[in-house]
Amino acid sequence: MSKVRVGIIGCGGIANGKHMPSLSKVKEAEMVAFCDIVVERAEEAKAKYGNSDAKVYSDYKELLKDSSIDVVHVCTPNDAHAVISIDAMEADKHVLCEKPMAKTAEDARRMLAVAQKTGKKLSIGYNNRFRPDSRVLKQVCESGELGEVYFAKAHAIRRRAVPTWGVFLDEEKQGGGPLIDIGTHALDLVLWMMDNYKPKVVLGRAYHKLSQTENAANAWGPWDPKEFTVEDSAFAMITMENGASIVLESSWALNSLDIDEAKVTLCGTKAGADMKSGLRINGEENSRLYVKNIELNSGGVAFYDGASEDPAELEARAWIDSVLNDKELIVKPEQALVVSEILEAIYESSRTGKAVYMN
Repeated sequence: MSKVRVGIIGCGGIANGKHMPSLSKVKEAEMVAFCDIVVERAEEAKAKYGNSDAKVYSDYKELLKDSSIDVVHVCTPNDAHAVISIDAMEADKHVLCEKPMAKTAEDARRMLAVAQKTGKKLSIGYNNRFRPDSRVLKQVCESGELGEVYFAKAHAIRRRAVPTWGVFLDEEKQGGGPLIDIGTHALDLVLWMMDNYKPKVVLGRAYHKLSQTENAANAWGPWDPKEFTVEDSAFAMITMENGASIVLESSWALNSLDIDEAKVTLCGTKAGADMKSGLRINGEENSRLYVKNIELNSGGVAFYDGASEDPAELEARAWIDSVLNDKELIVKPEQALVVSEILEAIYESSRTGKAVYMN
């Protein structure tokens, strides 16, 4: 195989904003099929990213019948992630599914089971792992510079940036709001940095407060409170089996100026780190406290020579490389499953008012 033949399922916002532009920069990838329930979107995607022989579909099951397709990118609302990914793997396709892994943890577990049964590669679109600061901080963690990380914060706070298009406000389609949309990125980063995927207890609370505001100030225009069926903010405390604690904070709308998205704070026995103002390491040396600002433009951590530092492009390159050369996945489905299980536990804790004890 010299090129990976890719089918795109879902030609909406995330496909146009991330997946297709990134794949177009990977010379080993060729987009040969485009599917969307609004067929005009698939036609537009083909015109921009496909060749003259590329196929257009309105039914993803028809796309999956094409045995020449090696890989499928699932870029649909959350409630369709599992069924399409499972059907694709059973049709002998590798799958990159946009985050979160699935609407429910049970769906995510079924996806993992099918990946293991079929032997097909399954990865989830946690592209923030590919940012320069994330890659450097991961190296810092792996070097042992921070020691044992026993407390962390996962930051995903917007002041007023509610996505008012598509199905973002539809709980039935998405499964939730900022927690499952952007909180999932921050939680993924924290667990990956700590290399800790064994949660024990989750206590969380989701709020529907500012969502009921009429004519609200918002980056993408006012929302309709009647259509805002997901939370506007959610917060949690997660205790891991080894005793480590994680605070997760997420919002689309919150009266706060402490704004950070897909950022982490790590506190270890030897040093700490945060992404609040660039990448900083803090600690104690020779009985003196220090703060070290890490230069991120000095090179040395790129995955591919000549590639841009765009996280979405690096994600696409790493994914295609894993398929073409049978390399280890950067984002493993077992890791993404734990993220989904914790998110679901936060929603359950909010509904019941009780802590959720994980299996």
